[in-house]
Amino acid sequence: MSTFRFRNYGEQDAMSDLISEHYPALFVLSRFQIALGFGDKSISEVCRENNIDTPTFLAIINLMVKHQPVILPAETTISLSSLMDYLHRSHDYFLLYRLPEIRKKLVNVLNENQEDLNKAVLGYFDKFATEVKKHMLSENNKVFPYVKALLQKENCEKYVFGFKKQHERIETSLTEFKNILIKYYPAQNTNEINSVLFDIFSCERDLASHNAVEDYLFLPAIEALEKQSAS
Repeated sequence: MSTFRFRNYGEQDAMSDLISEHYPALFVLSRFQIALGFGDKSISEVCRENNIDTPTFLAIINLMVKHQPVILPAETTISLSSLMDYLHRSHDYFLLYRLPEIRKKLVNVLNENQEDLNKAVLGYFDKFATEVKKHMLSENNKVFPYVKALLQKENCEKYVFGFKKQHERIETSLTEFKNILIKYYPAQNTNEINSVLFDIFSCERDLASHNAVEDYLFLPAIEALEKQSAS
């Protein structure tokens, strides 16, 4: 039986052990465009072969594994460029694949005899998806260009971040939607509605991990860069 091992992973740990012990790390590999088939190679070897900053990869992985802020060693530096690439691909995953797939599956399991309830359920989900899209596109179009300008030492007006409140609102909306289905939706096919719920639970966990990366890794790294630019 596979069980999660809540420990810190390091450069010399085998990448295959990481996946076997914590399969949600597959999301991280996908967003770094790391293909499977790495044999018994270590995390550092796989990162090096894929031109990925190893400390940044490990910071994301250890944050995901522990579900709490990671205290990085003082000498650790996060690559903002690598982190932005990761976050951009994460946004694409949610907006172009995960949320549309959940909606498609949801439509397929709705009970034909519950027309009014169906409209309410889809309306709630669409409102949530629109909120996620607005937030993520704002980061793509405003936050990332701001950080790139800082990295290139260009003069730019300071950006005011509101990540945590927006993230809390989005996570709360998804939790509320999930609870509506669990408590009030009389689905005809238990297996099908349960499959949708499993997807929503997985999306909820993945979205929380994504938000944590922004709150506890990306934002502190930006603040450090701002201080460095101001000095």
